[in-house]
Amino acid sequence: MKVLVVGGGGREHALVWKLAQSPKVSRVYCAPGNAGIAQVAECVPIGVNDFAALAEFAKKESIELTVVGPEDPLLGGIVDYFEEQGLKIFGPKKEAALIEGSKAFAKELMKKYNIPTGAYCAFTDYEAALAYVREQGAPIVIKADGLAAGKGVTVAFTLEEAEEALRAMMVDDVFSGAGARVVIEEYLAGEEMTLLSFVDGETVIPMVPSQDHKPVFNDDRGPNTGGMGTYSPVPHMDELVVRRAIDEIVIPTAKAMVAEGRPFRGILYAGLMITDKGPKVIEFNARFGDPETQVVLPRLASDLADIFLATVNGRLDECRVEWKKDATVCVIMASEGYPGSYLKGREINGLPENTDDVIVFHAGTAEKDGRIVTSGGRVLGVTAIGEDLSEAQRKAYETVKRISFVGAHYRTDIGAKALRRAEEKTK
Repeated sequence: MKVLVVGGGGREHALVWKLAQSPKVSRVYCAPGNAGIAQVAECVPIGVNDFAALAEFAKKESIELTVVGPEDPLLGGIVDYFEEQGLKIFGPKKEAALIEGSKAFAKELMKKYNIPTGAYCAFTDYEAALAYVREQGAPIVIKADGLAAGKGVTVAFTLEEAEEALRAMMVDDVFSGAGARVVIEEYLAGEEMTLLSFVDGETVIPMVPSQDHKPVFNDDRGPNTGGMGTYSPVPHMDELVVRRAIDEIVIPTAKAMVAEGRPFRGILYAGLMITDKGPKVIEFNARFGDPETQVVLPRLASDLADIFLATVNGRLDECRVEWKKDATVCVIMASEGYPGSYLKGREINGLPENTDDVIVFHAGTAEKDGRIVTSGGRVLGVTAIGEDLSEAQRKAYETVKRISFVGAHYRTDIGAKALRRAEEKTK
């Protein structure tokens, strides 16, 4: 069958790469794609929010399944639009995608159905929000209610940082309307874990856990980004913790969405904090995470196309999903200045051929005059597979060191904390 993937980042490269491995998939298209995706799929110059053009292309090329990567088209209603056109598409409808599109909605849902999360208040009035922050003190978390490309969250450890974040979101409007309403949350102490799940109504099939590194610099310093690297498995999170997250958070959330008349069908991303009182929700997303997808999909032993089709056809409960025991590490190479402003068009040198154990997923790249150049903040996701995290980490960084472009920067501690803990356990 022919498959169309909507998007053009590292997540979409990973999706295209995995779908192309399916014996049932004869051809993969990607709109709009990027320079790396073009090596494994046919890229078509259609924007992710041009629903009419995407649907027309799907009909013209007899596309049997469309898979949506980014959040914007999901919140815009691309799934509703395609289904109205009689086209099969993987992802939640607009009303279900609101679990990512509005942090206030997600918080209200969790409160109503007793799903563990931090205490919060939502505000549309700047002065009222400011007064609340001053009353609560720091540390405290400030979130833009709407979509902000993974950058709309500030974990403020001082009152000054909190006030600056509020002003940026509500007064300076740095997120183009996404911060008109803010959610101010209790700071949760602990360690983060990401749990992605295939969801079809009340049917939930969890994936293997991963751990992202959001801050731009080593030791979790600097501003939040869309993610600077990740790894899987998360060996210091025992099975009981993961089971609690599934039983107390993911399954109840799927059931809550059904009860609210917003049944969720697609990928539910649960960003969790493992506190001393158990797992609590930091955020929900309505799609695959980036860069979590780059470490989770290489561990998937089952046919991804089969899982997507079963979900779209309401048969996910018939699926058996299996995982490899391998470990994976992804290191993001970013443009100078990211997550702030950055220059584009810098030539990338030293890109290797992908192998069975090292894959370079392109996030922000383009082709110019036969050369691969930078075109985004996060440029590459270098993913390596190993028997354990130590081997995967070593392979990833050996590859990163061979790739270069002007201003390239990356964290050098992806997975380091997990490896230190593993060493401590053996002593």
